[in-house]
Amino acid sequence: MRLFIAGLSTESNSFSPLPTGLASFEEAGIYHGDGTRHEMHYWTAALHIWRERAEAEGWEVVESLATAAQPSGPTVKSVFEGFRDEILSDLRAAGPVDIILFSLHGAMIADGYDDCEGELIAGARAIAPDAVIGGLLDPHCFLTDQMMTKATLLVPYKEYPHVDIPERAGDLFDLASRTARGEIAPVMRDFDCRMILAMPTPAQPMRGFVDDMIAREGKDGVLMLAVAHSFPWGDHPRVGARALAICDGDAEHAETEARRLGEALFALRHELHREMPDIDTALDQAEAEPAGPVVLADVSDNAGGGAPSDATFLLRAMLERGMQGVATGIFWDPVVVRICKEAGEGATLPIRLGGKCGPVSGDPLDLTVTVRRVASGLTQRFGELPAPLGEVVWLHCDGIDILVNDTRTQTFHPEAFENMGIRLAERKYVCVKSSNHYQAGFAPIASKVIPVATPGSITPDYANIPYTKRARDYWPAVEDPFQ
Repeated sequence: MRLFIAGLSTESNSFSPLPTGLASFEEAGIYHGDGTRHEMHYWTAALHIWRERAEAEGWEVVESLATAAQPSGPTVKSVFEGFRDEILSDLRAAGPVDIILFSLHGAMIADGYDDCEGELIAGARAIAPDAVIGGLLDPHCFLTDQMMTKATLLVPYKEYPHVDIPERAGDLFDLASRTARGEIAPVMRDFDCRMILAMPTPAQPMRGFVDDMIAREGKDGVLMLAVAHSFPWGDHPRVGARALAICDGDAEHAETEARRLGEALFALRHELHREMPDIDTALDQAEAEPAGPVVLADVSDNAGGGAPSDATFLLRAMLERGMQGVATGIFWDPVVVRICKEAGEGATLPIRLGGKCGPVSGDPLDLTVTVRRVASGLTQRFGELPAPLGEVVWLHCDGIDILVNDTRTQTFHPEAFENMGIRLAERKYVCVKSSNHYQAGFAPIASKVIPVATPGSITPDYANIPYTKRARDYWPAVEDPFQ
């Protein structure tokens, strides 16, 4: 067997003020055929797994581009076209291959391209018409017609937070291997659930829903089941949750399974949709808690959803209340990092924090801070995989500890604070810039978790996102979208 592997991943927020250009990919790393020869990160994990599995089977592996960018606005046209063309050129040069595996996101939009992943998969299909083509997807993906018809297999992660990337990469490898050997003939079908909302999987009812999906796989010809949650802030014709079924050689069975799964998910919509408190209500709730740490999530300023991660709304409110024992972050502010790094640890100085990326970021905060620590080379866990933090500074101001960095990222894990020396057990309040991924790491240490409906780039008002490419035929924009 000959296996071709590549990775191209970012999630595009159509309403973000930040374009995704070459520097955004360079920040995470761009590997031209040697990504698996470097340290594993969460966005290269699948390629490492595929190479290891293939070489254990004695297969030849051809590796192409591996790169990813932190979610932000649509990708610059020339950047996407350059990456696409590099992968397809490498595939053409590789000669005949049996299996092609791509590590993708599924919600990548570029200037002039609504369906970047579909473009790549279709290009690969034109070059290798008989190959098994598989795509590993983030569940916040769009299942486009082009992806569904040109790929052999699409396998989204099942968990949100995405702690199951290695498992799903292994699933895709197994299915592709069995297909190439002629053991199975996968057929994919999907079902539009006509709903847009967040669906975290650790708690009920999604926990049971996902467990039931997994239990159904491998029985009665069902090869894989998944839900593409979709990315609500991508202005795309296919935005919205879709159920996906892969069955062995039976399109009607796959269609029935996708519909059954999708209708079951739609029936849970009211249980899944949970209203979040505004800032004042959330802080009232937090202050009423007898012990900490109370974890407050700044859900609308999540870099992982394309937000700048420099919004000041929640921190300003805490300062105005005089709240003490607070740890908050991670603010993306390279200017502040540069100034504080130059001043050095122990320095006390005035800074202007955040509020740099437009109205969605709020007004900047003028603070006098003490630089407690400056560090580089640190990581935080995303599931069990490391995610780099870049240059980080720990600032202290009026009873509040603030993490600021120069590599835009959401707050995944307590390690982001603890590795800098901030002991969260000693804090009453911990504020994290994240929508849901923080739950895996922070929920176990929290006395209470409060997601906060802050202003920002990804405000969770799903009924009123200003789409131009999707009709308002989805819940909660309308009560019964199937009428």
